[in-house]
Parts: sequence; structure tokens; C-alpha cells
Amino acid sequence: MHEPAIDAAIDERIHARRWFTLATLCLSLLIIVMDNTILNVAIPKLIDELGATNSQLQWIVDGYTLVFAGLLLTTGSLGDRFGRKLALRVGIVIFALGSVLSALAGSATQLIATRSLMGVGGALIMPATLSILTNVFRDPRERGRAIAIWAGFSGLGVAIGPVTGGLLLEHFSWSSVFWVNLPIGAIALVAGFFFVPETKDPTAPRLDPLGALLSIIGLGSVLFAIIEGPSKGWTSSEVLVGALIGVVGVAAFVGWELHTDHPMLDLRFFENPRFTAANIAVTLTFFAMFGSLFLMTQYWQLVHGFTPLEAGGHLIPYALAMMFTAPMSARLVEQPGTKRVVTIGSALISAAMLVLSTIQPDSSYLRVIVNMCVMSVGMGLTMAPATESVMGSLPREKAGVGSAVNDTTRQMGGALGVAVIGSLVASVYAG
Repeated sequence: MHEPAIDAAIDERIHARRWFTLATLCLSLLIIVMDNTILNVAIPKLIDELGATNSQLQWIVDGYTLVFAGLLLTTGSLGDRFGRKLALRVGIVIFALGSVLSALAGSATQLIATRSLMGVGGALIMPATLSILTNVFRDPRERGRAIAIWAGFSGLGVAIGPVTGGLLLEHFSWSSVFWVNLPIGAIALVAGFFFVPETKDPTAPRLDPLGALLSIIGLGSVLFAIIEGPSKGWTSSEVLVGALIGVVGVAAFVGWELHTDHPMLDLRFFENPRFTAANIAVTLTFFAMFGSLFLMTQYWQLVHGFTPLEAGGHLIPYALAMMFTAPMSARLVEQPGTKRVVTIGSALISAAMLVLSTIQPDSSYLRVIVNMCVMSVGMGLTMAPATESVMGSLPREKAGVGSAVNDTTRQMGGALGVAVIGSLVASVYAG
């Protein structure tokens, strides 16, 4: 008799605390996204103190990305079924444990393994944050603004990674880039207890273990080929075999999901052009972001001779431009519409990348950073509206797996950006 009144009271409490919920989710997101780039500036110290080889360095950085992206669809589906708050909390604990073990690692091999464990935690955290946000913010306009803030923190985490890493390495050892995760994770865990509600899919089908396995094999193998391509060569046997396994795995996953009556990912989502086009826009944006940051952190240090802190500091305007633009994008789309804003943002990214391709060793800082800020503004205009389009085109109960698709495209785009731009740079400057 009284259940509807109780549900209404619970909904009212969730609604009243929604901005505190968003702050907690953004804090949880910040540490896992920042971890994608914070290690870039620590590479020289890892070589000196751990004796890491080039191959080991690559896997210290990329092992995290490989595990993270390979598990996203599975963890998003598990969050929908068993609870997104539970997935978030378990993810933070695993990520913190991986951070401690990484900070204490005594060899490059150990660090590769512990970074991979951090990837498991990240894969649980990221889709949970966006899917909880989608369920807490019910009003479409307000949800768009909340997603814009979430996207701003996502981009900010990537951009401030080198800055934070440089600042820590100026005063502490390389392990400090892992210790810094603990206080942030502890605050997010405590705040989540009070401000994050539990949500799940009430109609979740039974588990799809075969689909999960095929998605992990397919996505993981494709990412392996992308990551290894620049160093081993795109025609090497390892890369070709990895790519073949990946293509077969993804094809088998698609075939199984279309066949089974309880798919982990309903592929009919992709029949919606709003969902598909937005995911493509996100992929290309993160291709540009990760690829350009990978290149520019090396440009400042190896070409201009900056310290890690100086290299990170020179990227602060880039981070600020994104931090201010992304939240504003939600208001901008209310007038010209999502398509026009995303198109303008994509055009700015393309133009900035084209100009950056012409920089020289003696190019002035002003010339480089102005173009990077133009790119950052374009990313801010693209990420948030595209992400809102992805989540807004799905029913709320499927937010976990929908968020996982969005997050997977981010990671795949980022890995492609580093691999392709890194490979091009290596081929041009190898001599």
C-alpha cells in the first residue's frame, strides 16, 4: 500500500543530492583517466631506476589500457545486473590495491602486472560513473549539463596527467604517481557511501559468459595489434596474428549476440544513427587527444629539453581550455543543436591537427599552444554533446552497457591515436 510513497521519497532524496553525486562520480573518474597519461613523464626515471627496456616501457603504459578497454563491455553489463554502485566501489578498491602494488614494484615486469590490475579497477569504475549519472539526472536538459561536466573531467584528467606527474617527480620518486591515487580514491569511496545511490537494470537478462569471453578476446587482440604495430611493424607476424584473432573474435561476438536470446550487448542500439554517429565522433576525438598528447609531451622534453614539470606546465592552457569549454557545450547545443556543435568541434580539431603537423624544432611556444588550445576547444565542444547523444538514445536501464560502449570507443580511439601518430613520427624521425 505504501510502496509508491516510499519510492517517491527515495527518488526525492536522490534528486536533492544529485550534484553531490555528480561531484563524487567526477572524482572517481578523474583518477582512472589521469592514469592514462600521468606515467608519460615518468618514463626517463623508470629507465634509470627499474632498468626498463623499450618493450617493457611500452607495456607498463599500455598494459593498463589493454585490460581496461578489453573488459569494459563485460564490466558495464555486470554493473547493470548486480548494481552500478557496487561496481564503482569494488573498482575503486581494486584500483587502489593496484596503485599500492605498483608503487612498491621492484621490477618492470612486476609493474606491468600491477598496472594491469589497475586496468581491471578502471574498467569497473568508468562505465559505472556515466550510467549512475544517467539514472540520477532524469531531466534531459539537466542531464546534458551533468554529462558535459563529466566529459570535462574526463578530458581534464587526460590533460592534467602530465602536469601532475611532472609536479610529483620534481619532488618525489616515480612511485609517487601511484601513491597520489590513494587519497583521491579514499575520498571518492567515502563520498560514494553517502551520495551515490544504487541503480541496476530491473529487467537484466541472465549472464552471457560466452559473449563476455568473445568480447574480451576480440577487443583485447585488436588493441594488442594496435599497440604493438608501431614497435614490431604492422606486417610482423605478432601484429598480423593479433589482428586476425581480434577480427575473428569481434565477428564471433557479433554473431553470438545476434543469435542468443540474452545478449550482453543489444546490437540493435547501432541501428540508431544518433547512437552510432556519436560513438564515431567520440572515437575520433580521443584519437586526436591521446595522439597529440603522446607527441607533445615528447616534443617538449626531447626537442626543447624541458623537465617533466616544465613539459606538464606548458600544457596547462590546453587543459584549462577543455575544462571551461566542455561544461559550456551543454548550453550551446540548446540553440544550434547537437549536430552543428559537434561538427564545429570536429572541424576545429582537424584544423588544429593540420597546423600542428607543420611545427618545427624551433617553433615558438605561443604558436604551438594556441593551436593546441584550439584543438582543446574543439574537443570540449565534441565530447559532451556526443556522449549525451549516446546515453540519451538508450533506455535508462541499459545505461551500464551503453556507457561501456561509449568508454570502449574512447579507449580504442586513444590507443589508435598513440599507435598511428607514434608510428608516423617514428618513421619520419628514425634517421
